[in-house]
Amino acid sequence: MKIAFFDTKPYDRPAFEKYGKENGLDIRFFETRLTEETAALAEGCEVVCVFVNDTVNAAVIDRLYAAGVKLIALRSAGYNNVDVRHAFGKIHVVHVPAYSPYSVAEHAMALLLTSVRRIHKAYNRTREFNFSLNGLTGFDLHGKTVGVIGTGKIGMIFADICRGFGMRVLAYDRFPKPDSGIEYAELDEVLKESDIISLHCPLTEETRHMIDDRAIGLMKKGVVLINTSRGALVDAEALLNGIKERKIGAACLDVYEEEADIFFNDLSGHIMSDDVLARLISMPNVIVTSHQAFLTEEALNNIAETTVNNILSYFRSDGICDNELCYRCGHIEECRRERRQRCF
Repeated sequence: MKIAFFDTKPYDRPAFEKYGKENGLDIRFFETRLTEETAALAEGCEVVCVFVNDTVNAAVIDRLYAAGVKLIALRSAGYNNVDVRHAFGKIHVVHVPAYSPYSVAEHAMALLLTSVRRIHKAYNRTREFNFSLNGLTGFDLHGKTVGVIGTGKIGMIFADICRGFGMRVLAYDRFPKPDSGIEYAELDEVLKESDIISLHCPLTEETRHMIDDRAIGLMKKGVVLINTSRGALVDAEALLNGIKERKIGAACLDVYEEEADIFFNDLSGHIMSDDVLARLISMPNVIVTSHQAFLTEEALNNIAETTVNNILSYFRSDGICDNELCYRCGHIEECRRERRQRCF
């Protein structure tokens, strides 16, 4: 079985090489991202393996389908970069719904603590033997209200971490979890009451730019915004304006809406062409990490193991994979998987 593995990074290979070898898979690693121009590299492969910044739109799907590709295996939970509706009837799509929710939730808390206790500034100072404490005053997390938007696995773990710090958790989710012990409220109420807001929801047409000028206008002055989910949940221009107007006290970003050609690359010798990102990074109260919240040894191992198992499940006799994505899922009367059949 041949697999075209796109957007390969050095940290991807060890775990995938291990599980690939154990299961007799021929994985062909490509450093380039999957686009309409690079889709030809998948010629002769039954599977393509993609990540969050690969482009899997209708044109790419058509090219892969014509090349004989049967399965698109996402090595991520999010799939907003895949036109699942267009893939239906042509190529099956699988993902990794939970690789290590702890890694992302813990990174969100690490960003928050770094920001509010000015650890990044102190680190830079002491390396220059500057031991002054001026300008490093932070605030206690204990007793503060944190708004958790999205209470899936990552959001719930982040909420538990925050409760361990003695914080009040106020959450919003379209589908609240009963008996979770979480205090839920409408989105506007969460925005108004929270000292800290952390985003843990998927990117959909409904959630795109959910943090915009209107949402920021509802927030407390000095609020801390954390986004470790998807960049386009936040209108970057609106965020920049909110910081300049002193409404946003701090922003902790592991994702950015225009990150595709920027994150995961070393651009230290280049001029940053994205003016909004350059201005955000230049702000003293903004911390940006380059989509690294998932990057732990445990997560990388789980991603590789689950992805390989997804591929093997598809090519078994019944072809049923519990992690298959289908735009019709949720409509039980139409769902063939409920009858233990392939989606199409």
